[in-house]
Amino acid sequence: MPQQAKAVVCREWNKPPVVETLTVDPPKRGEVMVKIGACGVCHSDLSATNGTIPLPPPLVLGHEAAGTICELGEGVTDLALGDTIVVSWIPMCGKCRYCVMGKPQLCDMSAKATVTLPDGTQRFKDKDGKPLNHMAGVGVMAEYATLHRDNVIKIDPSIGMDKAAIVGCAVMTGAGAALNTVHVEPGAVCVVFGAGGVGLNTIQGCAIAGAARIIAVDMSDKKLEFARQFGATDTINPTTDGDAVGKIMALTGGGADYAFECIGLGATIAQSYNCVHKGGTAVVVGVSKPTETVTLGAFLMPFQEKVLIGSMYGSARPSIDFPRLLDLYKAGRLKLDELVTATYSIDQAQQAFADLEAGVNARGVIVF
Repeated sequence: MPQQAKAVVCREWNKPPVVETLTVDPPKRGEVMVKIGACGVCHSDLSATNGTIPLPPPLVLGHEAAGTICELGEGVTDLALGDTIVVSWIPMCGKCRYCVMGKPQLCDMSAKATVTLPDGTQRFKDKDGKPLNHMAGVGVMAEYATLHRDNVIKIDPSIGMDKAAIVGCAVMTGAGAALNTVHVEPGAVCVVFGAGGVGLNTIQGCAIAGAARIIAVDMSDKKLEFARQFGATDTINPTTDGDAVGKIMALTGGGADYAFECIGLGATIAQSYNCVHKGGTAVVVGVSKPTETVTLGAFLMPFQEKVLIGSMYGSARPSIDFPRLLDLYKAGRLKLDELVTATYSIDQAQQAFADLEAGVNARGVIVF
């Protein structure tokens, strides 16, 4: 049956998000309704409010959440009412060429479900009965959300919702870039540009993989303090320390093995490529504006054999990776308690976004 739910909505780009009470339609075949327990406030949500990620409003924000199944659609037999789940914002159909070739993070279904469910329709309606779009095909910064079955991963119910939620994006995207996309080796030297939520988890992934040296680069001293807490051995603030690439070359004796760009700027992507040694790998994790470009010198490319690669969602296999990451948390090897530095009610959503933009938190989470 339909549910009434408060939700955080982007009505217009470059305006603060608003909290509205919406109607959430019940699940159709192959779908479930989730009572959301917690939702991370991700930089991608902020990017959706200012058009950097050009998803059309009106848009229900949120793509990083955990909750419990409260209604099952027809045909869903492998989940039960009350199951605890984490949301995967890529549905992963298991049938397209990318799923079959072992790259489900590139699933064709997700390209068809950027602002709707995979069938092309929405499940949110406002007080006038008008539909609202779903961010990343989920829209889970809401008390309830109806999702496709392929967007939910069952997890251990003993884990706090605020910790479980952030595994669905920041942790998976960051740690996965190190552990899945490039398989950082023990003893490697890594550089991470950007120490926000994704960057901190990239640092964690490098540390879990056994990297010997992890250099964090950010223009915020507070974020660099967080970086050390999550495993960085060295920090560089270009505003006070000068040229980051030169500093990295000096610290590493000629370049890093891996550099991860977690900001989404052409300039820092170029820096990432330029600071790895011959044969090194630069990984683009951050999401750029559609108009952003990268300029690299072409002459040395064949002589240096460097690799420039993208990392989509940490090369995620959510049904495998989410439980594994949570097992690492339970074993004390993945820091989630330390990552959640503030929690908010849904009515404090504007403050949560303001704090995100100001770089106050390692991760802020709305708890329902």
